[in-house]
Amino acid sequence: MTTDGEQRRSDRDMPSTDRGTLPITGVEVENDADLMDQALAEARLAEAHGDVPVGAVVVRNGEVIARRHNERELTGDPTAHAEILALRDAAAVVGSWRLNDCTLVVTLEPCAMCGGAAVNARLGRLVYGAADLAAGACLSLYNVCDDPRLNHRVELVAGVEAEVCGRLLSDFFAVRR
Repeated sequence: MTTDGEQRRSDRDMPSTDRGTLPITGVEVENDADLMDQALAEARLAEAHGDVPVGAVVVRNGEVIARRHNERELTGDPTAHAEILALRDAAAVVGSWRLNDCTLVVTLEPCAMCGGAAVNARLGRLVYGAADLAAGACLSLYNVCDDPRLNHRVELVAGVEAEVCGRLLSDFFAVRR
């Protein structure tokens, strides 16, 4: 645990400065909390079309290169999770499926599909807000991002703006029950 309640796990020794800011390819990225605010803004867009409010941004060299939100209801596509869409867009920007120098910031702990996509994309770092006790595959139910049996491990930071992320989801579901 870090001093602000975030959990950090890594198979690399990357130096940490204040509140989750880490160097990626020699350039310091924005604060994780600021990036989570951008993911939260994206999540709120999902609500407008009836999708669960989950948002994601992908950062490379200090620049947001992709931002998406859930679109399952909008498109009828069961794979249209914010993380999958953001990783696809990021790969298009980078020109490669290998996103080892990128960070994915997402408002909800990724499911098995999205955690697996992060591993398969060779993602360098994953930051999430609220834990998903029902389907979370990065810490809550499974440990896909740090499974030693897989060919890649993703550095993980959990719990960034967790209360705000969790409240957005709770409010969404409270209206629908």
